[in-house]
Amino acid sequence: MRLVLRGPLRLFRPAPPRPRSRPRRLTGALPAVLLSVLLTATGVGFTGPGSVAYAAPPAASAPAPQIDVPAAPMGWASWNSLASQIDYGTIKAQVDALVSSGMAQAGYEYVNIDEGWWWGTRDRKGNITVDSQQWPGGMKAIADYIHSKGLKAGIYTDAGKNGCGYFYPTPPGTPPAPGSGSEGHYEQDLRAFQEWGFDYVKVDWCGGQDEGLDQEATYRSLSQANKAATAVTGRRLVLSLCEWGSGRPWNWAPGVGDLWRTSTDIIYWGQTPSATAMLSNFDQGLHPTAQHTGYYNDPDMLTVGMKGSNATLDRTHMSLWAISGAPLLAGNDLTTMTRETAANLTNPEVIAVDQDPRGLQGVKVAEDAAGLQVYAKVLSGTGKRAVLLLNRTSAAKPVTARWTDLGLTGAAASVRDVWKHAPVGTHSGGYTATVPAGEAMLLTVSGTEAPGTTYQGTGSLTVTAKTAGLKLADLTYANGGTTPGTATLRVDGQYATTLALPPTGSATARRTVSVLLSLAKGANTVTLSGGPDTITVQDLPGTDGVRITGRNQR
Repeated sequence: MRLVLRGPLRLFRPAPPRPRSRPRRLTGALPAVLLSVLLTATGVGFTGPGSVAYAAPPAASAPAPQIDVPAAPMGWASWNSLASQIDYGTIKAQVDALVSSGMAQAGYEYVNIDEGWWWGTRDRKGNITVDSQQWPGGMKAIADYIHSKGLKAGIYTDAGKNGCGYFYPTPPGTPPAPGSGSEGHYEQDLRAFQEWGFDYVKVDWCGGQDEGLDQEATYRSLSQANKAATAVTGRRLVLSLCEWGSGRPWNWAPGVGDLWRTSTDIIYWGQTPSATAMLSNFDQGLHPTAQHTGYYNDPDMLTVGMKGSNATLDRTHMSLWAISGAPLLAGNDLTTMTRETAANLTNPEVIAVDQDPRGLQGVKVAEDAAGLQVYAKVLSGTGKRAVLLLNRTSAAKPVTARWTDLGLTGAAASVRDVWKHAPVGTHSGGYTATVPAGEAMLLTVSGTEAPGTTYQGTGSLTVTAKTAGLKLADLTYANGGTTPGTATLRVDGQYATTLALPPTGSATARRTVSVLLSLAKGANTVTLSGGPDTITVQDLPGTDGVRITGRNQR
Protein backbone atom coordinates (compact mmCIF):
# COMPACT_ATOMS: atom_id res chain seq x y z
CA MET A 1 0.00 0.00 0.00
CA ARG A 2 1.18 3.55 -0.70
CA LEU A 3 -0.03 6.86 0.64
CA VAL A 4 -0.50 9.84 -1.66
CA LEU A 5 0.04 13.52 -0.83
CA ARG A 6 -0.86 16.41 -3.15
CA GLY A 7 0.84 19.80 -3.02
CA PRO A 8 3.89 21.16 -1.19
CA LEU A 9 5.50 18.69 1.17
CA ARG A 10 7.86 18.95 4.10
CA LEU A 11 9.63 16.00 5.58
CA PHE A 12 11.59 15.45 8.76
CA ARG A 13 15.16 14.51 7.84
CA PRO A 14 17.47 12.79 10.34
CA ALA A 15 19.26 15.25 12.61
CA PRO A 16 22.71 14.88 14.16
CA PRO A 17 22.43 13.52 17.69
CA ARG A 18 21.43 16.20 20.20
CA PRO A 19 20.47 16.20 23.86
CA ARG A 20 16.92 14.88 24.34
CA SER A 21 15.88 18.06 26.13
CA ARG A 22 16.45 20.17 23.00
CA PRO A 23 15.57 18.14 19.91
CA ARG A 24 16.15 19.92 16.63
CA ARG A 25 13.26 21.05 14.48
CA LEU A 26 13.97 20.15 10.85
CA THR A 27 12.10 21.40 7.81
CA GLY A 28 12.71 21.67 4.11
CA ALA A 29 10.96 21.23 0.80
CA LEU A 30 11.04 17.71 -0.61
CA PRO A 31 11.77 17.20 -4.32
CA ALA A 32 8.90 15.83 -6.34
CA VAL A 33 9.82 12.21 -5.96
CA LEU A 34 7.72 9.19 -5.29
CA LEU A 35 8.32 7.46 -1.97
CA SER A 36 6.76 4.19 -0.88
CA VAL A 37 5.39 3.92 2.60
CA LEU A 38 5.09 0.64 4.39
CA LEU A 39 2.39 0.90 7.02
CA THR A 40 3.22 -0.50 10.40
CA ALA A 41 1.23 -3.20 12.14
CA THR A 42 -0.99 -0.57 13.75
CA GLY A 43 -3.20 -0.50 10.69
CA VAL A 44 -3.15 3.30 10.52
CA GLY A 45 -2.16 5.09 7.32
CA PHE A 46 -1.85 8.80 6.70
CA THR A 47 -2.08 10.97 3.58
CA GLY A 48 -2.43 14.66 2.93
CA PRO A 49 -3.29 16.83 -0.04
CA GLY A 50 -0.91 16.27 -2.94
CA SER A 51 0.25 13.97 -5.71
CA VAL A 52 3.50 12.83 -4.13
CA ALA A 53 3.80 9.81 -1.89
CA TYR A 54 4.70 10.77 1.68
CA ALA A 55 7.01 8.85 3.97
CA ALA A 56 7.36 8.75 7.71
CA PRO A 57 10.59 10.06 9.28
CA PRO A 58 13.31 7.41 9.57
CA ALA A 59 13.00 5.18 12.60
CA ALA A 60 16.31 6.55 13.87
CA SER A 61 14.80 9.98 14.50
CA ALA A 62 14.25 10.38 18.22
CA PRO A 63 10.69 11.39 19.10
CA ALA A 64 10.16 14.72 20.83
CA PRO A 65 9.68 14.42 24.59
CA GLN A 66 6.18 14.60 26.02
CA ILE A 67 5.32 17.79 27.86
CA ASP A 68 3.33 17.94 31.09
CA VAL A 69 -0.13 19.49 30.79
CA PRO A 70 -2.15 20.99 33.68
CA ALA A 71 -3.70 18.24 35.79
CA ALA A 72 -7.36 18.07 36.78
CA PRO A 73 -8.17 20.24 39.82
CA MET A 74 -7.93 18.68 43.27
CA GLY A 75 -9.51 20.15 46.38
CA TRP A 76 -12.65 20.28 48.49
CA ALA A 77 -16.09 21.75 47.77
CA SER A 78 -18.71 22.75 50.32
CA TRP A 79 -21.99 21.64 48.70
CA ASN A 80 -22.28 17.89 49.34
CA SER A 81 -21.98 18.11 53.11
CA LEU A 82 -22.88 21.70 54.00
CA ALA A 83 -25.23 22.91 51.22
CA SER A 84 -26.05 26.57 51.83
CA GLN A 85 -25.18 26.40 55.55
CA ILE A 86 -21.83 28.12 55.16
CA ASP A 87 -20.10 31.17 56.55
CA TYR A 88 -16.59 32.36 57.31
CA GLY A 89 -16.26 30.09 60.35
CA THR A 90 -17.43 26.88 58.67
CA ILE A 91 -15.16 27.39 55.66
CA LYS A 92 -12.21 28.31 57.89
CA ALA A 93 -12.70 25.07 59.83
CA GLN A 94 -12.67 23.02 56.60
CA VAL A 95 -9.51 24.82 55.44
CA ASP A 96 -7.77 23.99 58.70
CA ALA A 97 -8.84 20.34 58.46
CA LEU A 98 -7.65 20.12 54.85
CA VAL A 99 -4.19 21.08 56.06
CA SER A 100 -4.06 19.08 59.31
CA SER A 101 -5.37 15.88 57.65
CA GLY A 102 -2.53 15.77 55.14
CA MET A 103 -4.86 16.35 52.18
CA ALA A 104 -3.26 19.66 51.26
CA GLN A 105 0.16 18.07 51.25
CA ALA A 106 -1.22 15.26 49.04
CA GLY A 107 -2.28 17.80 46.39
CA TYR A 108 -5.78 18.92 47.36
CA GLU A 109 -5.32 22.65 46.83
CA TYR A 110 -8.68 24.24 46.00
CA VAL A 111 -11.25 25.22 48.63
CA ASN A 112 -14.42 25.81 46.65
CA ILE A 113 -17.24 27.78 48.26
CA ASP A 114 -20.41 26.60 46.56
CA GLU A 115 -23.98 27.93 46.50
CA GLY A 116 -25.16 29.68 49.65
CA TRP A 117 -22.44 32.32 49.99
CA TRP A 118 -24.57 35.05 48.36
CA TRP A 119 -28.25 35.91 48.52
CA GLY A 120 -28.58 37.96 45.33
CA THR A 121 -28.13 41.52 46.59
CA ARG A 122 -26.32 44.24 44.62
CA ASP A 123 -25.56 47.93 45.11
CA ARG A 124 -26.68 50.72 42.79
CA LYS A 125 -23.80 50.03 40.42
CA GLY A 126 -24.66 46.35 40.20
CA ASN A 127 -21.78 45.19 42.36
CA ILE A 128 -22.34 42.09 44.49
CA THR A 129 -22.92 42.75 48.17
CA VAL A 130 -22.69 40.06 50.83
CA ASP A 131 -23.96 39.63 54.39
CA SER A 132 -21.27 41.12 56.63
CA GLN A 133 -22.25 38.84 59.51
CA GLN A 134 -21.95 35.75 57.33
CA TRP A 135 -18.70 36.99 55.79
CA PRO A 136 -16.96 39.51 58.07
CA GLY A 137 -14.44 41.36 55.94
CA GLY A 138 -16.27 40.30 52.78
CA MET A 139 -15.31 37.52 50.42
CA LYS A 140 -11.78 38.84 50.10
CA ALA A 141 -11.18 37.99 53.76
CA ILE A 142 -12.00 34.31 53.34
CA ALA A 143 -9.99 34.13 50.09
CA ASP A 144 -7.06 35.68 51.94
CA TYR A 145 -7.35 33.10 54.71
CA ILE A 146 -7.38 30.25 52.20
CA HIS A 147 -4.30 31.69 50.52
CA SER A 148 -2.55 32.08 53.87
CA LYS A 149 -2.55 28.28 54.13
CA GLY A 150 -0.92 27.89 50.73
CA LEU A 151 -4.22 26.91 49.09
CA LYS A 152 -6.40 28.29 46.29
CA ALA A 153 -9.91 29.70 46.60
CA GLY A 154 -12.97 28.81 44.54
CA ILE A 155 -16.39 30.48 44.33
CA TYR A 156 -19.79 29.84 42.71
CA THR A 157 -22.37 31.56 40.54
CA ASP A 158 -25.06 30.74 37.97
CA ALA A 159 -25.28 31.56 34.27
CA GLY A 160 -28.87 32.75 34.62
CA LYS A 161 -30.51 35.63 36.48
CA ASN A 162 -31.45 33.33 39.35
CA GLY A 163 -29.16 30.69 40.80
CA CYS A 164 -29.95 27.24 42.12
CA GLY A 165 -30.59 28.74 45.57
CA TYR A 166 -33.72 30.34 44.15
CA PHE A 167 -35.17 27.23 42.52
CA TYR A 168 -33.94 24.64 45.02
CA PRO A 169 -33.27 26.25 48.40
CA THR A 170 -31.28 23.69 50.38
CA PRO A 171 -31.62 22.39 53.03
CA PRO A 172 -35.42 22.54 53.32
CA GLY A 173 -36.56 25.68 55.08
CA THR A 174 -33.83 27.83 53.59
CA PRO A 175 -35.36 30.97 52.06
CA PRO A 176 -35.08 31.20 48.25
CA ALA A 177 -32.44 33.58 46.91
CA PRO A 178 -33.74 35.56 43.91
CA GLY A 179 -31.20 37.34 41.73
CA SER A 180 -28.31 35.11 42.77
CA GLY A 181 -27.11 34.52 39.20
CA SER A 182 -24.66 36.48 37.08
CA GLU A 183 -26.63 37.02 33.87
CA GLY A 184 -26.24 40.64 32.80
CA HIS A 185 -23.14 40.96 35.00
CA TYR A 186 -20.78 38.32 33.62
CA GLU A 187 -17.66 40.44 33.28
CA GLN A 188 -18.50 42.54 36.33
CA ASP A 189 -18.92 39.51 38.59
CA LEU A 190 -15.91 37.61 37.27
CA ARG A 191 -13.79 40.70 37.69
CA ALA A 192 -15.04 41.02 41.27
CA PHE A 193 -14.15 37.39 41.99
CA GLN A 194 -10.67 38.00 40.62
CA GLU A 195 -10.22 41.20 42.59
CA TRP A 196 -11.27 39.40 45.78
CA GLY A 197 -8.48 36.91 45.08
CA PHE A 198 -10.41 33.85 43.91
CA ASP A 199 -8.71 31.36 41.62
CA TYR A 200 -11.63 29.21 40.43
CA VAL A 201 -15.30 29.69 39.63
CA LYS A 202 -18.05 27.13 39.14
CA VAL A 203 -20.88 28.42 36.95
CA ASP A 204 -24.13 26.50 37.46
CA TRP A 205 -27.12 26.21 35.12
CA CYS A 206 -30.35 26.39 37.15
CA GLY A 207 -31.18 29.89 35.91
CA GLY A 208 -29.89 29.13 32.43
CA GLN A 209 -32.14 26.09 32.18
CA ASP A 210 -35.17 27.97 33.46
CA GLU A 211 -34.69 30.70 30.88
CA GLY A 212 -33.98 28.31 28.03
CA LEU A 213 -30.55 29.78 27.33
CA ASP A 214 -28.27 28.09 24.82
CA GLN A 215 -25.53 26.24 26.69
CA GLU A 216 -22.72 26.68 24.19
CA ALA A 217 -23.39 30.35 23.41
CA THR A 218 -23.85 31.23 27.08
CA TYR A 219 -20.67 29.59 28.30
CA ARG A 220 -18.68 31.03 25.41
CA SER A 221 -19.86 34.46 26.58
CA LEU A 222 -18.74 33.64 30.10
CA SER A 223 -15.37 32.48 28.83
CA GLN A 224 -14.87 35.76 26.98
CA ALA A 225 -15.94 37.68 30.09
CA ASN A 226 -13.36 35.77 32.12
CA LYS A 227 -10.64 36.77 29.64
CA ALA A 228 -11.79 40.39 29.58
CA ALA A 229 -11.74 40.56 33.38
CA THR A 230 -8.27 39.00 33.43
CA ALA A 231 -7.04 41.70 31.05
CA VAL A 232 -7.89 44.22 33.77
CA THR A 233 -6.89 42.34 36.92
CA GLY A 234 -4.10 40.10 35.65
CA ARG A 235 -5.70 37.21 37.52
CA ARG A 236 -7.37 34.31 35.71
CA LEU A 237 -10.14 32.12 37.09
CA VAL A 238 -10.20 28.39 36.37
CA LEU A 239 -13.61 28.09 34.69
CA SER A 240 -15.80 25.14 35.70
CA LEU A 241 -18.88 24.75 33.50
CA CYS A 242 -21.77 23.09 35.31
CA GLU A 243 -24.64 22.55 32.86
CA TRP A 244 -24.81 18.85 33.77
CA GLY A 245 -24.07 17.57 30.25
CA SER A 246 -27.38 18.94 28.95
CA GLY A 247 -25.75 20.65 25.96
CA ARG A 248 -23.17 17.94 25.24
CA PRO A 249 -20.27 20.12 26.38
CA TRP A 250 -17.68 17.49 25.49
CA ASN A 251 -18.22 18.60 21.87
CA TRP A 252 -17.44 22.29 22.38
CA ALA A 253 -16.18 22.96 25.92
CA PRO A 254 -12.41 22.31 25.59
CA GLY A 255 -10.85 25.77 25.56
CA VAL A 256 -14.15 27.40 26.54
CA GLY A 257 -13.79 26.11 30.09
CA ASP A 258 -11.13 24.15 31.91
CA LEU A 259 -13.58 21.46 33.05
CA TRP A 260 -17.24 20.71 32.44
CA ARG A 261 -19.85 18.63 34.19
CA THR A 262 -21.09 15.65 32.24
CA SER A 263 -24.06 14.61 34.39
CA THR A 264 -26.40 15.68 37.14
CA ASP A 265 -25.34 15.70 40.80
CA ILE A 266 -23.84 12.50 42.15
CA ILE A 267 -25.79 13.01 45.38
CA TYR A 268 -28.68 15.24 46.45
CA TRP A 269 -29.26 16.66 49.90
CA GLY A 270 -30.58 14.00 52.29
CA GLN A 271 -29.32 11.07 50.19
CA THR A 272 -26.47 8.73 51.05
CA PRO A 273 -23.71 7.67 48.63
CA SER A 274 -24.54 4.72 46.40
CA ALA A 275 -22.76 2.52 43.89
CA THR A 276 -25.61 3.14 41.43
CA ALA A 277 -25.11 6.91 41.38
CA MET A 278 -21.33 6.56 41.36
CA LEU A 279 -21.35 4.21 38.34
CA SER A 280 -23.93 6.31 36.51
CA ASN A 281 -21.85 9.47 36.80
CA PHE A 282 -18.71 7.57 35.85
CA ASP A 283 -20.35 6.18 32.71
CA GLN A 284 -21.75 9.57 31.69
CA GLY A 285 -18.33 11.17 32.13
CA LEU A 286 -16.50 9.06 29.55
CA HIS A 287 -15.85 11.29 26.54
CA PRO A 288 -12.21 10.52 25.88
CA THR A 289 -11.70 12.59 22.72
CA ALA A 290 -12.63 15.76 24.62
CA GLN A 291 -10.17 15.29 27.48
CA HIS A 292 -6.69 16.43 26.56
CA THR A 293 -4.03 19.14 26.99
CA GLY A 294 -5.41 20.31 30.36
CA TYR A 295 -9.18 20.18 29.69
CA TYR A 296 -11.30 17.71 31.69
CA ASN A 297 -14.64 15.93 31.83
CA ASP A 298 -16.12 16.37 35.32
CA PRO A 299 -18.35 13.58 36.70
CA ASP A 300 -19.00 15.66 39.88
CA MET A 301 -17.61 15.83 43.38
CA LEU A 302 -16.49 12.83 45.40
CA THR A 303 -18.74 11.21 47.99
CA VAL A 304 -15.80 9.48 49.66
CA GLY A 305 -16.14 9.54 53.44
CA MET A 306 -19.68 10.87 53.49
CA LYS A 307 -22.21 9.44 55.94
CA GLY A 308 -23.59 6.15 54.61
CA SER A 309 -20.55 5.28 52.54
CA ASN A 310 -17.93 2.66 53.44
CA ALA A 311 -14.26 2.00 52.78
CA THR A 312 -14.91 -0.47 49.94
CA LEU A 313 -17.23 1.89 48.09
CA ASP A 314 -14.82 4.74 48.71
CA ARG A 315 -11.88 2.89 47.20
CA THR A 316 -13.93 1.90 44.14
CA HIS A 317 -15.04 5.52 43.80
CA MET A 318 -11.45 6.78 43.92
CA SER A 319 -10.36 4.13 41.41
CA LEU A 320 -13.08 5.07 38.92
CA TRP A 321 -12.30 8.80 39.13
CA ALA A 322 -8.56 8.09 38.87
CA ILE A 323 -8.80 5.94 35.73
CA SER A 324 -10.96 8.62 34.11
CA GLY A 325 -8.54 11.38 35.12
CA ALA A 326 -11.41 13.28 36.74
CA PRO A 327 -11.16 16.29 39.05
CA LEU A 328 -10.77 15.12 42.66
CA LEU A 329 -12.98 17.46 44.66
CA ALA A 330 -13.79 15.95 48.03
CA GLY A 331 -17.29 16.60 49.34
CA ASN A 332 -17.15 15.12 52.83
CA ASP A 333 -17.01 17.05 56.10
CA LEU A 334 -13.27 17.27 56.67
CA THR A 335 -13.67 18.24 60.33
CA THR A 336 -15.16 14.83 61.19
CA MET A 337 -13.16 12.73 58.72
CA THR A 338 -11.78 9.39 59.92
CA ARG A 339 -8.17 8.35 59.41
CA GLU A 340 -9.33 5.64 57.02
CA THR A 341 -11.14 8.19 54.85
CA ALA A 342 -8.09 10.45 54.86
CA ALA A 343 -5.91 7.51 53.85
CA ASN A 344 -8.23 6.63 50.96
CA LEU A 345 -8.31 10.22 49.75
CA THR A 346 -4.55 10.67 49.97
CA ASN A 347 -3.29 7.37 48.52
CA PRO A 348 -0.31 8.70 46.53
CA GLU A 349 -0.38 6.04 43.81
CA VAL A 350 -4.09 6.53 43.14
CA ILE A 351 -3.57 10.29 42.97
CA ALA A 352 -0.63 9.78 40.59
CA VAL A 353 -2.87 7.84 38.19
CA ASP A 354 -5.51 10.56 38.31
CA GLN A 355 -3.02 13.42 37.99
CA ASP A 356 -0.84 11.85 35.30
CA PRO A 357 0.76 14.73 33.34
CA ARG A 358 -0.23 13.32 29.95
CA GLY A 359 -3.78 14.38 30.83
CA LEU A 360 -5.74 11.68 29.01
CA GLN A 361 -8.92 9.85 30.01
CA GLY A 362 -9.15 6.10 30.49
CA VAL A 363 -11.34 4.14 28.09
CA LYS A 364 -13.06 0.77 28.16
CA VAL A 365 -10.93 -1.70 26.22
CA ALA A 366 -12.59 -5.04 27.00
CA GLU A 367 -15.77 -6.64 28.36
CA ASP A 368 -15.43 -10.38 27.83
CA ALA A 369 -18.65 -11.04 29.74
CA ALA A 370 -21.43 -8.67 30.72
CA GLY A 371 -20.35 -6.51 33.66
CA LEU A 372 -16.70 -7.66 33.65
CA GLN A 373 -14.97 -4.61 32.29
CA VAL A 374 -11.40 -3.48 31.66
CA TYR A 375 -10.47 0.20 31.38
CA ALA A 376 -7.06 1.52 30.39
CA LYS A 377 -5.50 4.96 30.70
CA VAL A 378 -2.41 5.90 28.67
CA LEU A 379 0.13 7.39 31.09
CA SER A 380 3.13 9.61 30.53
CA GLY A 381 6.29 7.89 29.35
CA THR A 382 6.53 4.89 27.06
CA GLY A 383 4.66 1.64 27.60
CA LYS A 384 2.92 2.92 30.77
CA ARG A 385 -0.74 2.25 31.45
CA ALA A 386 -3.17 2.40 34.34
CA VAL A 387 -5.69 -0.45 34.24
CA LEU A 388 -9.00 -0.82 36.06
CA LEU A 389 -10.61 -4.24 36.41
CA LEU A 390 -14.27 -3.56 37.25
CA ASN A 391 -16.77 -6.22 38.31
CA ARG A 392 -20.33 -4.91 38.04
CA THR A 393 -21.87 -8.32 38.72
CA SER A 394 -23.19 -9.78 41.98
CA ALA A 395 -20.48 -12.45 42.39
CA ALA A 396 -16.69 -12.49 42.51
CA LYS A 397 -15.31 -13.30 39.05
CA PRO A 398 -12.01 -13.27 37.17
CA VAL A 399 -11.33 -10.30 34.88
CA THR A 400 -8.56 -10.32 32.27
CA ALA A 401 -6.58 -7.42 30.85
CA ARG A 402 -4.76 -8.26 27.61
CA TRP A 403 -1.72 -6.17 26.76
CA THR A 404 -2.68 -5.80 23.11
CA ASP A 405 -5.99 -4.25 24.21
CA LEU A 406 -3.97 -1.53 25.96
CA GLY A 407 -2.00 -0.54 22.87
CA LEU A 408 1.03 -2.55 24.05
CA THR A 409 2.70 -5.57 22.50
CA GLY A 410 2.16 -8.98 24.07
CA ALA A 411 5.67 -8.99 25.54
CA ALA A 412 6.23 -9.43 29.27
CA ALA A 413 5.04 -6.47 31.35
CA SER A 414 5.35 -5.68 35.04
CA VAL A 415 2.12 -5.21 37.01
CA ARG A 416 1.57 -3.32 40.25
CA ASP A 417 -1.46 -3.18 42.58
CA VAL A 418 -2.01 0.50 43.27
CA TRP A 419 -4.03 0.17 46.48
CA LYS A 420 -1.69 -2.41 48.00
CA HIS A 421 1.43 -0.50 46.90
CA ALA A 422 2.87 -3.83 45.81
CA PRO A 423 4.09 -5.51 42.62
CA VAL A 424 2.16 -8.55 41.43
CA GLY A 425 4.78 -9.90 39.06
CA THR A 426 5.76 -9.88 35.43
CA HIS A 427 3.26 -11.34 32.98
CA SER A 428 3.28 -12.02 29.24
CA GLY A 429 0.21 -11.40 27.13
CA GLY A 430 -1.99 -10.11 29.95
CA TYR A 431 -3.06 -10.44 33.57
CA THR A 432 -6.10 -12.03 35.22
CA ALA A 433 -7.36 -11.33 38.73
CA THR A 434 -10.50 -12.28 40.63
CA VAL A 435 -12.41 -9.11 41.51
CA PRO A 436 -15.05 -9.17 44.29
CA ALA A 437 -18.66 -8.36 43.37
CA GLY A 438 -19.25 -4.66 42.83
CA GLU A 439 -15.61 -3.75 43.30
CA ALA A 440 -12.65 -2.70 41.21
CA MET A 441 -8.92 -3.39 41.11
CA LEU A 442 -6.59 -0.56 40.06
CA LEU A 443 -3.26 -1.55 38.50
CA THR A 444 -0.35 0.04 36.72
CA VAL A 445 1.35 -1.81 33.87
CA SER A 446 4.80 -1.19 32.40
CA GLY A 447 5.22 -2.93 29.06
CA THR A 448 6.33 -2.42 25.48
CA GLU A 449 4.61 0.25 23.42
CA ALA A 450 3.08 -0.99 20.18
CA PRO A 451 4.49 0.78 17.10
CA GLY A 452 2.91 3.88 15.64
CA THR A 453 3.36 5.72 12.35
CA THR A 454 4.73 9.27 12.25
CA TYR A 455 4.01 11.79 9.51
CA GLN A 456 4.42 15.52 9.09
CA GLY A 457 1.94 17.98 7.70
CA THR A 458 -0.60 20.68 8.42
CA GLY A 459 -4.00 21.41 7.02
CA SER A 460 -6.20 18.53 5.92
CA LEU A 461 -4.60 15.11 6.18
CA THR A 462 -6.09 11.70 5.56
CA VAL A 463 -5.74 9.04 8.22
CA THR A 464 -6.76 5.55 7.14
CA ALA A 465 -7.60 3.05 9.86
CA LYS A 466 -8.25 -0.68 9.51
CA THR A 467 -10.80 -0.59 12.32
CA ALA A 468 -13.18 1.97 13.78
CA GLY A 469 -12.46 3.19 17.27
CA LEU A 470 -10.04 5.18 19.34
CA LYS A 471 -6.48 5.92 18.29
CA LEU A 472 -3.74 7.53 20.37
CA ALA A 473 -2.24 10.58 18.65
CA ASP A 474 0.88 12.46 19.73
CA LEU A 475 1.17 15.94 18.22
CA THR A 476 4.58 17.61 17.98
CA TYR A 477 5.00 21.39 18.14
CA ALA A 478 7.24 24.16 19.46
CA ASN A 479 6.10 27.16 21.53
CA GLY A 480 8.79 29.65 22.42
CA GLY A 481 6.40 31.96 24.24
CA THR A 482 5.64 32.24 27.94
CA THR A 483 1.95 31.35 27.79
CA PRO A 484 0.12 28.36 26.31
CA GLY A 485 -0.73 28.60 22.64
CA THR A 486 -3.84 27.14 21.06
CA ALA A 487 -4.44 24.96 18.05
CA THR A 488 -7.44 23.19 16.58
CA LEU A 489 -8.01 19.62 15.50
CA ARG A 490 -10.99 18.24 13.65
CA VAL A 491 -11.80 14.70 12.54
CA ASP A 492 -14.24 14.48 9.63
CA GLY A 493 -17.51 16.19 10.60
CA GLN A 494 -16.88 16.08 14.33
CA TYR A 495 -16.65 19.24 16.38
CA ALA A 496 -13.28 20.97 16.09
CA THR A 497 -11.52 20.66 19.44
CA THR A 498 -9.23 23.31 20.88
CA LEU A 499 -5.80 22.12 21.96
CA ALA A 500 -3.66 23.92 24.53
CA LEU A 501 0.06 23.96 23.72
CA PRO A 502 2.19 24.73 26.80
CA PRO A 503 5.44 26.67 26.36
CA THR A 504 8.31 24.41 25.33
CA GLY A 505 11.14 26.72 26.44
CA SER A 506 12.21 28.02 23.05
CA ALA A 507 11.07 28.24 19.45
CA THR A 508 13.26 25.26 18.58
CA ALA A 509 12.43 23.02 21.53
CA ARG A 510 9.90 20.50 20.25
CA ARG A 511 7.51 18.64 22.53
CA THR A 512 4.39 16.49 22.18
CA VAL A 513 0.89 16.62 23.58
CA SER A 514 -1.52 13.71 23.29
CA VAL A 515 -5.14 13.31 22.25
CA LEU A 516 -7.45 10.39 21.52
CA LEU A 517 -9.01 10.34 18.06
CA SER A 518 -12.29 8.63 17.23
CA LEU A 519 -11.83 7.27 13.71
CA ALA A 520 -14.05 5.44 11.28
CA LYS A 521 -12.85 2.37 9.44
CA GLY A 522 -11.15 3.52 6.25
CA ALA A 523 -10.24 7.09 5.37
CA ASN A 524 -10.68 9.93 7.88
CA THR A 525 -9.94 13.60 7.24
CA VAL A 526 -7.91 15.09 10.10
CA THR A 527 -7.48 18.87 9.99
CA LEU A 528 -4.69 20.46 12.04
CA SER A 529 -4.01 24.16 12.41
CA GLY A 530 -2.26 26.51 14.80
CA GLY A 531 1.00 24.80 15.70
CA PRO A 532 1.38 21.03 15.49
CA ASP A 533 3.16 19.86 12.34
CA THR A 534 3.82 16.23 13.13
CA ILE A 535 1.41 13.53 14.26
CA THR A 536 2.07 9.99 15.40
CA VAL A 537 -1.00 7.74 15.31
CA GLN A 538 -1.24 4.44 17.18
CA ASP A 539 -4.06 1.96 17.64
CA LEU A 540 -5.73 1.77 21.02
CA PRO A 541 -7.83 -1.36 20.47
CA GLY A 542 -10.84 -2.26 22.52
CA THR A 543 -14.58 -1.92 22.81
CA ASP A 544 -14.86 1.88 23.06
CA GLY A 545 -15.20 2.36 19.32
CA VAL A 546 -18.36 4.47 19.00
CA ARG A 547 -17.75 7.35 16.62
CA ILE A 548 -18.34 10.86 17.82
CA THR A 549 -20.30 12.80 15.21
CA GLY A 550 -20.25 16.26 16.71
CA ARG A 551 -23.18 18.42 15.70
CA ASN A 552 -25.20 15.45 14.57
CA GLN A 553 -25.55 14.56 18.25
CA ARG A 554 -27.25 17.83 19.16
